[in-house]
Amino acid sequence: MVEKIKQIDTELFLLLNGLHNEFFDTVMWWVSETWFWTPVYLLLLFLIYRKYSLKLFFTSLVFIALVVFLCDRSSVVFFKEIFQRYRPCHNLEIQHLVHTVNGHCGGLYSFVSSHACNHFGLAVFAAGILERKNLLILLIIWAAIIGYSRIYLGVHYPADVLGGGLVGVLIGYFLSRSYIFAARKIQN
Repeated sequence: MVEKIKQIDTELFLLLNGLHNEFFDTVMWWVSETWFWTPVYLLLLFLIYRKYSLKLFFTSLVFIALVVFLCDRSSVVFFKEIFQRYRPCHNLEIQHLVHTVNGHCGGLYSFVSSHACNHFGLAVFAAGILERKNLLILLIIWAAIIGYSRIYLGVHYPADVLGGGLVGVLIGYFLSRSYIFAARKIQN
């Protein structure tokens, strides 16, 4: 059963990774760069600042750092180091079929995607503390595009992105509920 899932994941990866051209090589490279999204991060911070007091804004910064820290560490310690699944671009069986951009392959292991974990975590956390469901939809689409870029660039399988996304959603949800609880305590 596990082998069949891996086979489907590999076939889906090869299909999605194979849909490439020079224009999207450049676009997906930038989409995958964290600093490229600085305007989105700043907009989210501005929205949080507008909704909450200055004290709670600084509290939100601590929680945001916690989202990123937990996503980064859990994706490596609890997944990559345990499952040790080679990135597609490091997998000797399919390496010759993988399209990479700028010769970039990243670290050795791929499951789960830290990019996906971080961005899905931030999406759910931000939408949760801002209590805006319409924002959640936009941010999930944003995180999914970043996740897809990791497949396009040849550094993650679809299951890596899905797994990272699920871990990020759980972390983001838990911390958004914790933040709202803490915010009520601080305000009272």
